[in-house]
Amino acid sequence: MSLPTTEQPIAPGPQPTATLENSMIAYRIPGWSRYPEIIPAPADREWMDTGTKGWANRCLPLRMANQAGWCILNDTDFDVIWDGKNSLESLKIQALDKSREPIFANSMFGYGILTISIPFLFRMPPLRNLMVRGPANFFKDGAAPLEGLVEADWTPYTFTMNWKITRTGLPIRFAGGEPICMLTPVPRGDLNQFHGEIRNLQSEPELLAGYTTWHQQRVAREKERIEAASTQRQGVQGHYIRGQGYLGEGGSGHQTKLSLKPFIVAEPPIFGQPPASNLTSIPATNKRWWRK
Repeated sequence: MSLPTTEQPIAPGPQPTATLENSMIAYRIPGWSRYPEIIPAPADREWMDTGTKGWANRCLPLRMANQAGWCILNDTDFDVIWDGKNSLESLKIQALDKSREPIFANSMFGYGILTISIPFLFRMPPLRNLMVRGPANFFKDGAAPLEGLVEADWTPYTFTMNWKITRTGLPIRFAGGEPICMLTPVPRGDLNQFHGEIRNLQSEPELLAGYTTWHQQRVAREKERIEAASTQRQGVQGHYIRGQGYLGEGGSGHQTKLSLKPFIVAEPPIFGQPPASNLTSIPATNKRWWRK
């Protein structure tokens, strides 16, 4: 995360008018020649579909985490090369299409950190933060996303998304259409209210019985696989997916998918006066980062 975009501390002005309880507004920052797309994060990931032949999709907690936010998509292809030094000039950003420069990508901090400017100022309801992070369960060889927590209910400051380059001397590809960051609302102060304790599972007999039954079933299935001398994965029994324990346990409000609402365009964009090369429209494509 970047510091506020001003060098001098600015006292917050009058509190903004309270927005609707569940609203999230992305105000376009003036002066940009284009604005990236914001989408609800999908459940699918290419590596889950192809790299594991679909088996990873059987993990419901994994797929739920995939969907837990909105993604801002990179809008052009570019490579980043870091020479391993700490200066701003040590990070090189190379456009793959000279007619569409990566106008949001820059070297702002040094130390091999790629900074992505986010051309929106977000406004959340009172006491709501935005977790700004890399897309869940999405991997990029040679780059690791940095995370930040923004008080987006009052701040007049923008923020940036930052990636730490971890491999020197070789180009790291940031492809158009792939997620550049993920946004997840977080109620402020909720974490402070939790009190952690460490106890023995034997102190909760019913919970211990449920765990023991599940564990025995799992061990038995693994034994069957070994005795069959098979390397084929065993099918899942689906208790968690159905929101059930082996002894009939169940929670309220069990979810098997998230249905985040897309951002709607309430106002048309007002573009700045960029160089002609920046006016190129986004190429039409059916490819998406979650499925190539």
